[in-house]
Amino acid sequence: MHYNYTHPKEIEYTGEIQVFDEKGQLVAISKRIYDNQFKQKLDRMFDYRYFLKYDIYNANNEKELIIKKISRRGKLWYEAVDTKRQKTYIISYENWRIGIPELYISDGEIKIQINKEMEDWSEFVFENEIIAKWKAEFKDDQFEMTLVIHDNSPLQNVAFFIGVCQATLFVGA
Repeated sequence: MHYNYTHPKEIEYTGEIQVFDEKGQLVAISKRIYDNQFKQKLDRMFDYRYFLKYDIYNANNEKELIIKKISRRGKLWYEAVDTKRQKTYIISYENWRIGIPELYISDGEIKIQINKEMEDWSEFVFENEIIAKWKAEFKDDQFEMTLVIHDNSPLQNVAFFIGVCQATLFVGA
């Protein structure tokens, strides 16, 4: 399935971002969240990349995913919680000490690699097969995002992929 959405050029934007499927139907809503105004103001000093949290809702406005950035003791990772399935995913960098960091998603059972690209498609790879891809293009003073989830993906949850893409690929570290 193909999904499309647009995002203002400001990464600190906290309004609702509507995600549409290839038929033009609303399938998800992404919203950047700050727990309080102090964190939002403080985040400005960190280029809006430190206090990073997104809530993703389905078309019925039911929360499906919470993803947030966590930084402790010099380590950085993201935690995504699928609120419907009560499942937690950890998105973290591996091999960062040898200079070629690779981003992985794991729930303890599956492990998906994210091949992050700045100018082209970022690919999600599971068992050596591309299961999804995401791309952001800057056009007309905003970002146009495209997400493709292939049938062979073990995860078919659009909210999951939108959350991971917004946190790790769009805003990033």
